[in-house]
Amino acid sequence: MIVRFFGQLNNAVTRHLRKMEMIGVLMRIVSFSLVSWMGPESPFLFVWSFNTVDAILLTWCAIIRKDTAYTVLNVFWIGVGVVGLARAMNPAMSP
Repeated sequence: MIVRFFGQLNNAVTRHLRKMEMIGVLMRIVSFSLVSWMGPESPFLFVWSFNTVDAILLTWCAIIRKDTAYTVLNVFWIGVGVVGLARAMNPAMSP
């Protein structure tokens, strides 16, 4: 059942690949714009959650396109997002 769900989801992403990529790019712009505009007052947990979701979406699109460079870049951003989420959820980890 779960495999079927992800198969259908993958088919939908593949059918709407350009739209999905644009959504991911716009999500990234919004998340970094919030940090740029709001500085230390930024909702960091939201920003890192949003950034991690867009990195997952863009990684998925890059894998479908078989674009190794963008796959590596966006997997890196997933890692950055995970670290950002951990720091946002545990302020003691921040300097």
